[in-house]
Amino acid sequence: MTLEYQDIFNALKQERNTEKAEVSSRFFKTGKGEYGEGDVFWGISVPTQRGIAQKYSDASFSVIEKMLRDPVHEFRLTALLILVYAYKKALLPQRKKIFDFYIRHTDFINNWDLVDSSARDIVGAFLYESGADRALLYKLARSTSLWERRISIIATWFFIQKGDYKDTCAIATLHLTDSHDLMHKATGWMLREMGKKSEKHLLDFLKKNYKRMPRTMLRYALEKFPQETRKAYLSGRV
Repeated sequence: MTLEYQDIFNALKQERNTEKAEVSSRFFKTGKGEYGEGDVFWGISVPTQRGIAQKYSDASFSVIEKMLRDPVHEFRLTALLILVYAYKKALLPQRKKIFDFYIRHTDFINNWDLVDSSARDIVGAFLYESGADRALLYKLARSTSLWERRISIIATWFFIQKGDYKDTCAIATLHLTDSHDLMHKATGWMLREMGKKSEKHLLDFLKKNYKRMPRTMLRYALEKFPQETRKAYLSGRV
């Protein structure tokens, strides 16, 4: 182990909590056949991980890669949080390196919180700020990997915050036929975020697609609407 890695390892290890680890294991569905099967938890709170990540935001890619490959969930999340902090303080050339590193390691970004804590602020941010081709998002949207598909829609959150909705709508349309509940939730969530910025864009999307939307996706998208409006959509009376 390098000294840098050992310092991060020690910082995380001293925060282990067996009771919280058991709760996290159940919450993140680590049982046989579940989406998080085999994931290992140490029971470390996210605020604590953020503090450690911020302290070691200058960690090398080799250290971050070693953390991403670790079976312990909190190592992977802390690694991704390090990348987020590093990205925010970097200039564009280094941001590209962080983006490229992230995309090369999506196999290890393998639970919903790992995606949700990083895809917007690295993938979405880089594609928006650099003007790079967004075709990558559509490739991820069609991936056999649940987590790459989730990256594709969560990344558009950055675009939404900038008032750019085209890719959110297009990728959400691709996910209408996705079979996984976690994709229904993520896509509905991003549509709801779009609606916060532009109700018109959300209503336009719903008008075209609400009858085809999985129930969970539709419920998430409608969450901020009045109860009567939600009922109308859910009953197909719009």
